[in-house]
Amino acid sequence: MTTDVFEEHRSLLAGVAYRVLGSASDAEDVVQEAWLRWSAVDPGKVDDARAYLVTVTSRLSIDRLRSARSRRESYVGEWLPEPVSDLPDGAERAELADSVEFALLVVLESLTPLERAVFVLREAFQFPYAEIARVIGREEAATRQLARRARDHVQERRPRFEADRATRRRITERFLGACMEGDLAGLTGLLAEDATLVGDGGGKAKAPLRVLKGASKVGRFLAALPGNADRFFASLGLDPAESWNDIRSEVTEVNGGPAAVISVGGRTVTLVVLEVVDDRVQHVYLVANPDKMSRLRTPDPS
Repeated sequence: MTTDVFEEHRSLLAGVAYRVLGSASDAEDVVQEAWLRWSAVDPGKVDDARAYLVTVTSRLSIDRLRSARSRRESYVGEWLPEPVSDLPDGAERAELADSVEFALLVVLESLTPLERAVFVLREAFQFPYAEIARVIGREEAATRQLARRARDHVQERRPRFEADRATRRRITERFLGACMEGDLAGLTGLLAEDATLVGDGGGKAKAPLRVLKGASKVGRFLAALPGNADRFFASLGLDPAESWNDIRSEVTEVNGGPAAVISVGGRTVTLVVLEVVDDRVQHVYLVANPDKMSRLRTPDPS
């Protein structure tokens, strides 16, 4: 009985935890801790199991995010969310898929842990304000203010005229082709003049330590990737001579949107997500930290 009730809500809890934390591994830990707490209570004394489990999971996620941000102060270079090929809650509804898109998770990093939890519960899962207030232990009026502040901040940071998914996929395919060929002109033609690139190698793979700004800098860095591939392979402990024969790349769905995934010898080594505005690439997010690749499907070797 206890297990059945928890399993009924597991996907919801995983979805909440991942959106609050931006890390699938941390979200799994939180859900496991929520299970341990649930298994220690008498279900007969819990009026609403869903509300109880969401409250426990949300509070654990807020606490974990606070400690994670403290640890990230010593992170090597820029930190980006951990990407996933499969949505943590198996969401098929468009509004749930949108709430886990990679670019949005990047924006959510700028919120406080409390603001982020409120935003996720309200905007992604449509929880009533009264219920969210109980979850975070605040008055409803204060909760509404947190939600408004978080929503306004997100709207300020997100582009007003972001391209639709079909356009993003088309541009991502062209972008990936230009990157693999080292085509500087092709890349520059796709980039907005004030484009930026954020790389996350975590000190374990070659990636820019700081944000690159401007189409010229971003284009030159990306066009040089094939020429610097040997050093990148070596940074991952791969044999450069063998790796060249085992490179695979494709555009696939990651976090509910199109992304370029590159693998070597069946091992995913790089993810590139683009934020496209007015048919130009505004932001490039490049994840190379090997610790963040386990939830990505490897490109088909065929």
